[in-house]
Amino acid sequence: MNDPLMTRNREFVLIMGVLAKASQGRIGRIVAFLSILVLAACDALPVPTSGDNTGQRIDPKAPVTVALLVPGGSGQATDNLLAKNFENAARMAIADQTGAQINLKVYNTAGNPTTAAAVARAAVEDGAKIILGPLYAEAANAVGVAVRDAGVNVLAFSNNASIAGGNVFILGATFENTANRLVLHSKKTGKSSIMVAHAQGLAGEVGRDAILSAANRHGITIAGVESYPFSQQGIVDASSRIASQAKANGADSLFLTAGPEADLPFLATALPENGLNTSATQLVGLTRWSAVPQALALPGLQGGVFTLPDQNLERNFSARYQAAYTDRPHPLAGLSYDGIAAISALIAQGNANALTSRGLTRGSGFVGTQGIFRLLSNGTNERGLAVAQIRNNQVSIIDPAPKNFSGAGF
Repeated sequence: MNDPLMTRNREFVLIMGVLAKASQGRIGRIVAFLSILVLAACDALPVPTSGDNTGQRIDPKAPVTVALLVPGGSGQATDNLLAKNFENAARMAIADQTGAQINLKVYNTAGNPTTAAAVARAAVEDGAKIILGPLYAEAANAVGVAVRDAGVNVLAFSNNASIAGGNVFILGATFENTANRLVLHSKKTGKSSIMVAHAQGLAGEVGRDAILSAANRHGITIAGVESYPFSQQGIVDASSRIASQAKANGADSLFLTAGPEADLPFLATALPENGLNTSATQLVGLTRWSAVPQALALPGLQGGVFTLPDQNLERNFSARYQAAYTDRPHPLAGLSYDGIAAISALIAQGNANALTSRGLTRGSGFVGTQGIFRLLSNGTNERGLAVAQIRNNQVSIIDPAPKNFSGAGF
């Protein structure tokens, strides 16, 4: 990021697990299935949007038009890179699928809510039965509203749970999912009292709430909550208070919302300097600490844990994408592949209601570029995550990503 300690209240996709070289940009803008025809010439009708079953019916034996909304045309290099990556990954997924015919149509939103809503309406007029994208939360919300009366579901790339629901589903990894995995792991390993330290601002507060909710759900004691200004001096000033409270309240885990390209290095340095014994109070992170390799050498993070997606599947997707397009995929590109993979898998079942909300939220979920995932009835998602630990400046997987939704990890 250009300024790693700058925050905005618009979006927080990059903070969630995708803080990598290709992801540099503003924190504020980062992170959204026609009937069995009675007569061959009839147009498919939308399922009524009342109740809890949005979406359109399809003819699964005919090509299904899918609209892909990408942030191209904004004038921002990062948006144009993302747009190309989303389209490339979607076309990869289409080529990989069998049993489903997909007619992909791509639309640029310029990263703008008004433009996104307009092209979404145009996509429906062009025959789109489901919309994949857009990325930014405001744009995804605008798209959901724009196509709601047409009975079209939206699979947005955002991870902002506040826009999820109705005809909008989000594909991005959420704080809620990560917090639940880490709290369950902490409980499994004997931890019983956790403290939360978070940056002031939208991302930190959403992360805080996700941790507290998961702790309450699983019967873990909250040993305290502390916030700090999203600045270097703010972190330094708050570290003594955070360390003292963790020790005084007997916290055996300290959950951090901090990102490795932003506040995490300052916290990981200042907390031990202010007396926090990280052997007694384990650091636990909501973000992908390994996204910045230098972070693995920070003394304060040794023994700390965070989550990673299924590494075998992630590496496989990255290698295949690079072989096809001679460049590594953007960390968010896999969301586009996952969306097409899910749509294709449902169409291939031959069910006319495959792309309605009830079809999309099947309990068994799907296998994507980073592991298993499923869409929930509230519009959010669950993803299978591994728990990783930093040991001797290296990442070790200590609890593998689950392979299905009936086992451990959920």
